[in-house]
Amino acid sequence: MDTKELLKKVRKIEIKTRRLSDHIFGGEYHSTFKGRGMIFSEVRQYQYGDDVRAIDWNVTARYNEPYIKVFEEERELTMMLMVDISGSGLFGTVNQFKRAVATEIAATLAFSALQNNDKVGVVLFSDQVELFIPPKKGKSHVLRIIRELLEFEPQSPKTDIAGALRFMSNVMKKKAIVFVLSDFVDDGYGQTLKIMGKKHDITGIRLYDPKEEAIGNMGMVQFLDAETGTTQWVNTRSRKVRTNYGKFHADRANYFQESLTKAGCGTLSCRVDESYVKKLLAYFKRRG
Repeated sequence: MDTKELLKKVRKIEIKTRRLSDHIFGGEYHSTFKGRGMIFSEVRQYQYGDDVRAIDWNVTARYNEPYIKVFEEERELTMMLMVDISGSGLFGTVNQFKRAVATEIAATLAFSALQNNDKVGVVLFSDQVELFIPPKKGKSHVLRIIRELLEFEPQSPKTDIAGALRFMSNVMKKKAIVFVLSDFVDDGYGQTLKIMGKKHDITGIRLYDPKEEAIGNMGMVQFLDAETGTTQWVNTRSRKVRTNYGKFHADRANYFQESLTKAGCGTLSCRVDESYVKKLLAYFKRRG
């Protein structure tokens, strides 16, 4: 992708997702995700009506008159976007690939955080961490994130969600709002989520294509596994084949739902031909 084409795509996504975050998600995001609580601001002289429990006894003893600690709400948050860029994201039988939808959702969330003056960081992962962008504020930072989402080419086509979660936990020592955008065609990440869910506010957004739910009778079809690069001919006339195909993806969807729910995390499933706008808005309202 040349620079001119890339900038054009970045601008197109910015216009679409910025409008959504400004007019739809901004207020919902603010009311859904609160600050980390009260933090120390200053010490001042005691005034009539102040809570005596806030008296700073060390300062009071030093100046021989009462002083109190003043606290204020810590509103600033940090959002981490964890985006699966493995080979299975380049699958789509309708309007867009799963990765393209993930890019739009990530951009919308990033602009919502920007509107609330929060920091945004990104982890792009496959079966390894492909790119880590530390959290920062500012429009230019968000635009850089969108550029990477559009053009970054992973070194590996495979997936390891648990490994990416462990990396995120190691680099983020303070509590963060974490969105994991993936098709979650993986397993073995449940225990890692249980540990991380105690520290971070995590939401899993599962993106899937309608053809992953069920496959029709199309005769002999050549299938490509995007994560291994292998191809094989499959007889879709066989009812057993079609049943096993649907069961594989249903099992992954169930594991996603059960694992995140047990870990106290939020879940959102979005088919690529559905409106992610309505899904996100409903999720924010439900949590707010």
